[in-house]
Amino acid sequence: MSARRRPRVLLADDHLLVAEALTSLLEADFELVGVVEDGRALVEAAKKLHPEVIVADITMPHLNGIDALVQLRQAGDDVPVVFLTMHRDVTFARRALEAGAAGFVLKHSASDELVAAIRAALKGETYLSPQIAGEILAAMQKGPDQPADPVASLTPRQREVLQLLAEGRSAKEIASGLGISVRTVEFHKYQMMETLGVHTNAELVHFALKQGLVEF
Repeated sequence: MSARRRPRVLLADDHLLVAEALTSLLEADFELVGVVEDGRALVEAAKKLHPEVIVADITMPHLNGIDALVQLRQAGDDVPVVFLTMHRDVTFARRALEAGAAGFVLKHSASDELVAAIRAALKGETYLSPQIAGEILAAMQKGPDQPADPVASLTPRQREVLQLLAEGRSAKEIASGLGISVRTVEFHKYQMMETLGVHTNAELVHFALKQGLVEF
């Protein structure tokens, strides 16, 4: 009798200890096809490894998890993505779900909820941590009445440039990494300043930190 086939899972988390703990938690039920540490590597690994589900942190270097999901969807990849995060703020959950996430699990609940969330994702369902599910659904239902998410006013490319700026990279380094010109990087930066009503690089970095695009 052949062994039961385990669903293929790709894991993305920049904290080594968390990744190791998650590997131990999941390996009995799932085939872990890869572990990556940043959003850009996540997008590349998804193309090469064809996982059936991705489990990803939100705040990661180079490209955050939500914008990595946006890039996957733009490339036509509909793999379910379950976010596992420390961010309890409903704003992050709303961003994730609007980008097409299949699940939102709080890290301190991972041992109890993550396997259930992955199984739900494999069935085409959406899983939300019960502790914040009510808040998330209420926020989603409020629609236009609630305050606008300032991050949503930026384009995906602007958010990508902003994250790299906030991580301390120069315009030249950003241009090289993204395959664009330095002038284009500067254009995105000044467009963001105008959109957000800020006037200095420091204010842009503060915004990125406040919005969870990079870690303190």
